[in-house]
Amino acid sequence: MWYVFKNQADVELSLAFITFAPRRPGRSPSNKEIDRMKKDKMPIIGAVLLGVLFIAFFMLTSKQQQENARLEKIKQDSIARVEAAKIKPQNTADSLRLDSVNRSQAAGGFTTAAVGAESETVVENELLKATFSNKGGQLKKVELKKFNSYKDAHVPVVIGGGKNDNFGYKINTSNTVSTPTNELLFAAAPIVKNSDGSQTLTFTLQSAGGQKIEHQYIVRPNQYLINWTINLIGASNLFTNNQLNLHWNTQLHQQQRAADYEKQHSRIVYYTDNSFDYTTAKATAEVDKKIEKPTNWVGFTQQFFNATLALNKETFSNIDAKMTGIADTASGQLFDASADMQLKLPSSATVSIPLQIYFGPNDYGILKQYDNGMKNIVDLGSGMFSFVKYINRGVIIPVFDMITSAVSNFGWAIAILTLVIRIVLAPLTYSSYKSGAKMKVLRPELDELKKKFGSDQQGFAMEQMKLFREAGVNPMGGCIPILFQIPIFFSLYSFFGSNIALRGKSFLWANDLSSYDTFFHWNAHIPVLGDHLSLFTLLSSVTSLLMSLYNINATPQTQDNPVLKYMPYMMPVIFLLWWNNMPSALTWYYTVSNVMTLLIQLFIQKVIIKPEKVLASIEEKRKGPKKGKGKFQQRLEQMAEMQKKMQDAKDRANKR
Repeated sequence: MWYVFKNQADVELSLAFITFAPRRPGRSPSNKEIDRMKKDKMPIIGAVLLGVLFIAFFMLTSKQQQENARLEKIKQDSIARVEAAKIKPQNTADSLRLDSVNRSQAAGGFTTAAVGAESETVVENELLKATFSNKGGQLKKVELKKFNSYKDAHVPVVIGGGKNDNFGYKINTSNTVSTPTNELLFAAAPIVKNSDGSQTLTFTLQSAGGQKIEHQYIVRPNQYLINWTINLIGASNLFTNNQLNLHWNTQLHQQQRAADYEKQHSRIVYYTDNSFDYTTAKATAEVDKKIEKPTNWVGFTQQFFNATLALNKETFSNIDAKMTGIADTASGQLFDASADMQLKLPSSATVSIPLQIYFGPNDYGILKQYDNGMKNIVDLGSGMFSFVKYINRGVIIPVFDMITSAVSNFGWAIAILTLVIRIVLAPLTYSSYKSGAKMKVLRPELDELKKKFGSDQQGFAMEQMKLFREAGVNPMGGCIPILFQIPIFFSLYSFFGSNIALRGKSFLWANDLSSYDTFFHWNAHIPVLGDHLSLFTLLSSVTSLLMSLYNINATPQTQDNPVLKYMPYMMPVIFLLWWNNMPSALTWYYTVSNVMTLLIQLFIQKVIIKPEKVLASIEEKRKGPKKGKGKFQQRLEQMAEMQKKMQDAKDRANKR
């Protein structure tokens, strides 16, 4: 019997005669053979014993470590109990007294900042309900009256209002103490209604030494932008080196049903050197963006809403903005966001800092009116497809707004927009179908060429180009129109994903055109597909498959590549998986577009472009005078001829 042992270094030890050695019949092993077998067994026995010793050693060591850890835990628990017994329980009065002492120390010379309790003041206009707090003299949250929660149509969208939300900056309350303003109690004045319809709310913090901080907020009619002015008296004593370090912390709530899709559209946004830029957030990790250039404004945006802090006519410096994705969205929170920024103050006793706060929708028309670059927050095209934002701004948005001004139902408005786009693209569509009709007429001749050349692909390609040239067929005629439609595809993809006007609008079985429609739902989460099936996505995939099948039958296939051959069948499946979580407005658009394209294609090919007319034009082209080859065609033929020569040389070499 033979055994093979292998150690960790993959060195094989082949040993023979461990239990007994094969021998010739009728012959007993000699003494030399017996001695050799004993010697061969010694390394194996030694290795086995060594392994047993190692295993026993590790087991014993592990048990000792566990026992030591257990004894150490008992020791620490005993110490903790003894220390806890030494601490005298503090009654409520002692606790309040200690809190009062701490507040007084933090307030320093601002003695009134330590007296009283937090209170809130609400200021409203036609669009929002803003809640302010005297603790820090800050804006706490904003309720948007025109937008409702995705969960309850009677509950407004809320921006801010998180447990740790605050706007604040540290001030020198004494020679040795520096305290954040969001820990100090300001004095709130009554709301003042101005002649222009705006409302002013003022919070004041004043020290015994004459230093004064005033937070003044102005809420204007029909505006989401709130003016916040910080007025300072004695600024040189309040701030070290005349530098104000502003800290902003906020939580981003889930505002859409599709939390994952909303996270994908969440970003840190900022405007520096008259240029907009952004950093995309991560679903379950922290993104830290440091901005060293002078910055006009910085904000945190989601799919349809944003919170932005801006300086009016001034700039921030050394911004450190962070967004941390929350994995568990059951709490209704998607991100924890914060921004630290610096502002250099003039060396004067009195300083006024004009700020602006925008808590509102990502509406292109609203943000455009502020003329400070905030319109770029609306993602109408970004990254490598940023050029499509000009198509959306210049064409798609005006046309869609014009349609919705006449048609109240947004689903039918999308269908009309689709019809308009198909009409505009009609010349390209006609050119593409005409090229396809010529290819269909030439199919019998192409089939004959395939039989003639067999596996000689280079020879077939050269003859095919010759046939196309004689018939006046451009092989790229069906592809070029499609290339022109790609910008339209990506512009509409961005438009429907960022158009807040679609939010909450229902159509047919879809309750919200800005989110996916749920035709069938299951409890388990399937990767990519999710926990539901969208009917609009299913319809768009089915109509896409029907178009592919029709085109396969209508156009001769000159490609033998299996990937290209089966691509028309694969793409609808890919779309089904990819688009299942997309806004139903987008999948409804592609469903209508596919149906219209198929109907237009049938009409053109069956009524306008008849096969007999196409064949007659090809024959007339063949009989007419021969035109010279274009440069592009010459290059194609040269490449095909070169490939043929290389293939012929390779075949001859293989035969030899």
